[in-house]
Amino acid sequence: MNEFETRAAALVQDGSLGYDQKVRRLASLATESLPYPAISEACAEALSKRVICDMYEGHAPFTARYILPDYEKAIQQGLAFLEMPPPQDLDDALAFLMIMYVNVPSVTTYPVYLGDLDKVLAPFLAPGGPDAEITDAELDKKLRRFWMQIDRILPDAFAHLDLGPHDSRITRSIFRVERSLRQAVPNITLKVDPTITPDDLIEDGVRTVFETGKPHFVNHPMMVGDHGEHYAAVSCYNSLKIGGGAHTLVRMNLKEVTLRHQGDVDSFLTDTLPRYVELTAELAEARIRSLVEDQKFYETHWLAVEGFIDITRFSAMFGIFGLADCVNLLMAHQGRPDARYGHDADADALSIRVVERVAELVAARPMPYCEGGNGFAYLHSQSGIDLDDDVTAGTRIPVGDEPGMLEHITTCAPHHHLFASGVSDIFHVDETAVRNPQAMVDIIRGGFASGMRDFTFNLDSNEFIRITGYLVRKSDIAGIAATGSARHTSDHLAAGSEASYHLTQRAVKRVRAHELSPK
Repeated sequence: MNEFETRAAALVQDGSLGYDQKVRRLASLATESLPYPAISEACAEALSKRVICDMYEGHAPFTARYILPDYEKAIQQGLAFLEMPPPQDLDDALAFLMIMYVNVPSVTTYPVYLGDLDKVLAPFLAPGGPDAEITDAELDKKLRRFWMQIDRILPDAFAHLDLGPHDSRITRSIFRVERSLRQAVPNITLKVDPTITPDDLIEDGVRTVFETGKPHFVNHPMMVGDHGEHYAAVSCYNSLKIGGGAHTLVRMNLKEVTLRHQGDVDSFLTDTLPRYVELTAELAEARIRSLVEDQKFYETHWLAVEGFIDITRFSAMFGIFGLADCVNLLMAHQGRPDARYGHDADADALSIRVVERVAELVAARPMPYCEGGNGFAYLHSQSGIDLDDDVTAGTRIPVGDEPGMLEHITTCAPHHHLFASGVSDIFHVDETAVRNPQAMVDIIRGGFASGMRDFTFNLDSNEFIRITGYLVRKSDIAGIAATGSARHTSDHLAAGSEASYHLTQRAVKRVRAHELSPK
C-alpha cells in the first residue's frame, strides 16, 4: 500500500501530465493492485523476466484490448444505450460517430478503430442520398471540421480508420483534408487490391504520405484471405475482424528466448521455442478467461448487447519480437558472427525457419473464446513498445542496418503471410521520391506482388515519423524534451521509443531508376 500511495502521489503531482492523462494512469495503477489471473510458476517467472510480456494491460483486464465496432450497422440501426437514432444526413452521421467514438473502450481508453469511413459515410453521398449534391469544397469543409474534432477529442495516435480498396469522393476528400491539416491523429490505412484500386488513388495516398506520413497500405486480397471482406487494420497495423477484435495481446521476446538456449539450431526449434510458446499461450489464456468469465465483458457492455460486436468474431494476438537478434545470435553460435539478418542468405533462411516454427506451434495451440481465429490465436509481428531495451521490434531489420529497398523487401516479404493479425516493415525514403511518386506506387505494388501484407514508408525530411505503427510529429517529441508535456498521450510513448530505438536514424533509401545487376 505504501508503494501504491507513493506512485499515486507522483502521478497526481506530475505537472507534465494533463488531467485526462492523470486519470487514465491512475486507473491503470488501480488495476495493477488487483490479483493477477492464475498462471503457473514457470509462466510467472518468464513474465517477471520479460521473456514473455502482457503489454502491461493490467492485472484484471476489464475490456478487450482492440475493439472494432460495426459502424455501418450502428449507422443503420441507431444506438439505444446512447439514445441516438439513425442519422439522416452527413452532418448527423459525423456527430453520431463522434458521440459513439468517445464511448468505445480499448486498452488505451481511446477507440483504436474509427470505421471504414468511405463505406460508413457512402450512403449519404450516394445518388439519391441526402447529401448527393454537395460540392467537393463543401465535403472538405465538413470533414475538415470532423478531423479537427477527432484530434482534439481523441488525442491518441492509435485511433485508426480504413479506406479503400475502391475509389470514392470521401477517400479523396480525406486525403485533401489530411494534407491541409497535417495532424498526427487519426492514423489511416488504404486497402489496395491490384485489380480494383486505381494507380491514381494509390498515388494520391503516396502524395499524402509526403505531407503527413500516412496512409499506410495493406494487401487487400491477402487480408480477405485471412479474415474475409469484413476486416480492418487498426492501431499499430493490427488486422482483425470488424464486429470483433482481440481480447488481448501477449508477446514473446525471441532475443531473450535465444539467450536462454544452449545447443544447436535444431534443438532451439524442437525444444526451446515450444517451451516458451506454450508459456506465452498460457499467459494469453489466463487473461482471456479473466476478461470473459470473471469480468463478463461480453455479457455486459452495450456494444455487445446491441450487436455491434460479437465474441465469436474475437481472437487473441500472439506477438513475437526480436527476430533479428534471435537470428544473429544463432548464427554467431554456429561460428558465423558476420552473418546478419537482412544481409546474408543463410541468416535470412534461418529467420524463415524460426517464424514458420512459431507459426506452426501457435496454430496447433487451441485458445478459448477465439472463434474469430477459428479457435486459435492470431500470430502477430509486434512492433515494440517504449519500454523495450536493446531488442529489435517485431520481425524488422534493426534500425540503421536496413539494406537497399529490393533487399529489404525480399528479406521481409516471406514472413508476411504468416502474420494474420499484422506485420510492419517501415521504409525510409529521401526527397527523390517526391519527384517521382509513381515510382512509389510501383514499389508498393511490387511489394504486394512479392508477398508483403503491409507496406509503410516515410519521407526522411517529413515532420512526421513512424514509431511502431503510429505517427508523431518531430516537433511534439522536441516539445516533450523541452517541457516534459504533450497533448497527445501517444507522444509520451513515442519519446521513450525514440530514446530506445533511435527511429529517426532508419537507413534512408533513394528512389531512382538504375540497373541493380548490369550484364
